[in-house]
Amino acid sequence: MIRGINDLEVSGKIVFVRCDLNVPIEDGQITDDGRIRASLPTISNLTERGARVVVLSHLGRPNGAPDPKYSLAPVAARLGELLGVDVALATDVCGDSAKQVAENLANGQVGMLENVRFDARETGDAVARQELAKTWATFGDLFVSDGFGVVHRKQASVTDLAEALPHAAGLLVKAEADVFAKVLGDPARPYVVVLGGSKVSDKLKVIDNLISKVDRLLIGGGMCFTFLAAKGYSVGSSLLELDQIDNVSAILERAQQLNVEILLPVDLVVADAFASDANRQIVSVQEIPDGWMGLDIGPGSINLFEQSLADAQTIIWNGPMGVFEMPAFAAGTKAVAVAMTKNSGLTVVGGGDSAAAVRLLGVDEDAFSHISTGGGASLEFLEGKELPGLSVLEDK
Repeated sequence: MIRGINDLEVSGKIVFVRCDLNVPIEDGQITDDGRIRASLPTISNLTERGARVVVLSHLGRPNGAPDPKYSLAPVAARLGELLGVDVALATDVCGDSAKQVAENLANGQVGMLENVRFDARETGDAVARQELAKTWATFGDLFVSDGFGVVHRKQASVTDLAEALPHAAGLLVKAEADVFAKVLGDPARPYVVVLGGSKVSDKLKVIDNLISKVDRLLIGGGMCFTFLAAKGYSVGSSLLELDQIDNVSAILERAQQLNVEILLPVDLVVADAFASDANRQIVSVQEIPDGWMGLDIGPGSINLFEQSLADAQTIIWNGPMGVFEMPAFAAGTKAVAVAMTKNSGLTVVGGGDSAAAVRLLGVDEDAFSHISTGGGASLEFLEGKELPGLSVLEDK
């Protein structure tokens, strides 16, 4: 059982909140603030109840030392704009500035420490992580875990601080844990999983864990070509993992034994180069020309996938159907997203590229039951792995 934040008495307390605010930044500007917006309900809940909130997050991979390129300054500014308050940013991770920012907060105010990965102990060995967590614990009272995107990692601000202070799951992490427990436990049927993305090797463990649970598995994206090759089709210059063909053949055979339907594309949008202005055509999967590559599922495949999603009561989607960043190859990904929004069952977008595609393609985020904020974490959850950042929150 994982406690939620409403089980904590927070008024007047310094509450560390581990968020995942690792947002894309170009030329000093945040290009997608989805993760910051996702953190607002928990922060607002705590401040409205009189907590003195100290936000912890990482940004990028600064290799354990301060690097201005990875400063959380733009993130603190955007969080402040969204909350309508000033968010004080410490100049360090756990030094005098961090302590001062925390201790100077009044009830209901929000501060932020600098990028936790500026301290090598954040991702170090157990002893180093515990040392950093204990330093934080000297000037904080409670810990709230609300960064689902990092709960699959053992890190000082994720697991060790939870062990050092009384703790609870934030609204976001609690919602993520509850949704994934539902889809992996006793989902309403028909239960359909849509998998895409570039490599089948990235999704083998997910397929292995889910194939005995689902009714239908829809395969698109670059990973479909290894499936098509396993069925004897020529895939031209499309992305292909030759070393995975035996694994894929075993999956197809197992699905048949379990009476699980695996749906592959029946047609594709192919191009003569990996470029938005490349020559392109729509072909059957049996007729991919030599030297051409598949970059999206075709209209026939879209129709097939839409029909397969229409009667589903539970849908999980992880991975785009094509190179959605290029408008010429975005139709398949958008069609799957829109089909999910029209479904009245439980619809879960499994984070990462799928969540990014929903925002980029202008699909209504509120029309899904749940959009996960953690690509790697949601993938490991679907693989059936134990996530250390969640297990540490459980009442022992």
